[in-house]
Amino acid sequence: MSAERKDDHVRLAVEQQHRHGGHNEFDDVSFVHHALAGVDRGDVSLATGFAGIEWQVPLYINAMTGGSEMTGAINRDLAIAARATGVPLATGSVSPYFKDPDTAGTFSVMRQENPDGFIMANINATTSVDNARRAIDLVRADALQIHLNTIQETVMPEGDRSFSSWGRRIEEIVAAVDVPVVVKEVGFGLSRETIALLEKSGVAVADVGGRGGTDFARIENGRRALGDYAFLEGWGQSAPACLLDAGGTGLPLLASGGVRHPLDVARSLALGAAAAGASGCFLRTVVDEGVAALVAQLTTWLDQLAALMTALGARTPAGLTRSDVLIHGTLRSFCADRGVDTSRLATRSGSPDTIHRKIGSIR
Repeated sequence: MSAERKDDHVRLAVEQQHRHGGHNEFDDVSFVHHALAGVDRGDVSLATGFAGIEWQVPLYINAMTGGSEMTGAINRDLAIAARATGVPLATGSVSPYFKDPDTAGTFSVMRQENPDGFIMANINATTSVDNARRAIDLVRADALQIHLNTIQETVMPEGDRSFSSWGRRIEEIVAAVDVPVVVKEVGFGLSRETIALLEKSGVAVADVGGRGGTDFARIENGRRALGDYAFLEGWGQSAPACLLDAGGTGLPLLASGGVRHPLDVARSLALGAAAAGASGCFLRTVVDEGVAALVAQLTTWLDQLAALMTALGARTPAGLTRSDVLIHGTLRSFCADRGVDTSRLATRSGSPDTIHRKIGSIR
């Protein structure tokens, strides 16, 4: 049943990607164009660091799948592409392995194909401490992802219905493992209140996992005989909304959910994320076109991200947090309701000292 469910998830996620298009709230973020802001491409570095973690690039392949023969093949291809491009990646939830050890190879293949890469093992918030350690050992993980998915579980026919222990379990795992713990949403977003709780729990990093990408409420509703949870499709906050909402919480942030192209990566970095991740668009590529196409896609994304940073005058990913951005539309309304001042973002590059340095460099 678990293997069948994992295959269903892949099939339905790819179908969603084929239908994706149009506006999401990343489009409510635009950069102010400064025609003399650019720097030299040779001075731009994509390296990023957060919570003691150092990545070559501010882009990662986020958690997807594993647990069946088909998904094991997908994980192999994802790992090959990550190895070829230096992009970090995460396993899908390793819960199938806890139920059936024979599925181990569908996850461990990622480490076999990518022996020196940065790999995160993914578990749910009900996982025991012993199983959390098993997940880390399974792929010799550099970090542990714990995913939060109450809405998905609510719609899932066989899903969990008890959530009150999740916070305590996260604290137990954080205290017991020797790798950084990343807590992520699966596509419904993390509020600033939730991020503050995670920080108190000792979590190293929060991945906001916002609305706008793969919709697991829709996926699970597609598995229900009556499809009677359609009203939960589109639930939650977008990744840019979460990043803006979380300003000042102090916990390092990653951005995922609705990331469609390198401009969305740049927008994520400008709003405070240390890196941005994607799943659905990479899954579609590897399923439809194969591993070579995914390598080409990742390579192109990284090249185009560096080009954007060059034009915007950001020598590092963190430098994008000094770029001027405008917030529009429904995202601006969300910020107003949550008491987030977006006006400061529009002029943050324009301090007198900054302007003086720029004029001096022109002279």
